[in-house]
Amino acid sequence: MSESIANPAPAQQAGRRRGPSLGDVARHAGVSTQTVSRVANGLTNVEVTTRDRVLASMQALGYRPNRAARALRSGTFRNLGVVMFTLSSYGNMRTLDAIAVSAAAAGYSITLVPVEHPTQQDVSIAFSRLLEQAVDGIIIVIEAHIVDRSDVELPPGVSVVVIDSTERSDYPQVDTDQAEGARQATEHLLALGHRTVWHISGPAESYSAGRREQAWRRTLEEAGAAVPEVLHGDWSTAAGFAHGRDIATRPEITAVFAANDQMALGVLRALHEAGRRVPEDVSVVGFDDMAESDSFWPPLTTIHQEFEAIGRRAVALLIAEIEGRPEPVRSSLMPTRLVVRASSAAPPAAAANIL
Repeated sequence: MSESIANPAPAQQAGRRRGPSLGDVARHAGVSTQTVSRVANGLTNVEVTTRDRVLASMQALGYRPNRAARALRSGTFRNLGVVMFTLSSYGNMRTLDAIAVSAAAAGYSITLVPVEHPTQQDVSIAFSRLLEQAVDGIIIVIEAHIVDRSDVELPPGVSVVVIDSTERSDYPQVDTDQAEGARQATEHLLALGHRTVWHISGPAESYSAGRREQAWRRTLEEAGAAVPEVLHGDWSTAAGFAHGRDIATRPEITAVFAANDQMALGVLRALHEAGRRVPEDVSVVGFDDMAESDSFWPPLTTIHQEFEAIGRRAVALLIAEIEGRPEPVRSSLMPTRLVVRASSAAPPAAAANIL
């Protein structure tokens, strides 16, 4: 017994042993190490039966290809970086999920670096961290105008795709057609007979909020309708609720277009608490079409965004850039559509007499 303790069996030393090597797999499969290397690297110049035998040996021995060494040899890491400001918003999380799924399907992993503040310094730090992680390309999801600034240096020599945050033409871009969505929401309410539409916008520094606000204003002007003052929010239900309490005291307001569904939810709550009926007294339209929007009370009329399509398109553009086959279309706008539910209707008859 003492001898067995002094000389433990190989299985007892598993925690200290190295993993199986390329040579181990070659001996197990009865092939050369070059053949194993070809299979591990996904090359096609190996007979099917031999490939199957090598793969079976890899599985039996628990062999894992050294991707780091492969990356050094090939110059690619099969890793995409993502720089994102705020993980709390509905749109960002849906987009990130689509990026991760699409990258995995294409054989890439992702490395996420959140940016706490959308400043030049924080964005530059995020780029540096990603380059240290050895990424082949970077997707930027920062909706503030920071990326538009000429003093923001995007990493040279690295493929970059920008989502929802820029008017720059030197990088491929993917975005929702923000202007079209806001136009659809505003025209819907005007077509119902409302004399004008009040707007709760997102943060002033937000790229998408600015596009929606501009389109709302232009649609009213083209229709010859009065343009009310803009009510600024921060995308939160609390902001919508605060503005909703004020809206509830103003009988001249019969239609509200909120720049996202969360603020629209806050407006609905404020109107309910004040005894203003939706949509009989006030119609409310949101933007995003959150999964829960059809369960608001009443179910929310809103603008549907294709977040999954945005993520997929961004990954496709980035991989095309990385692999040296950039697509000729540098800017992609994903269409929106109006989803009409029960929160919008014709204005009350009495509203026609209110100036």
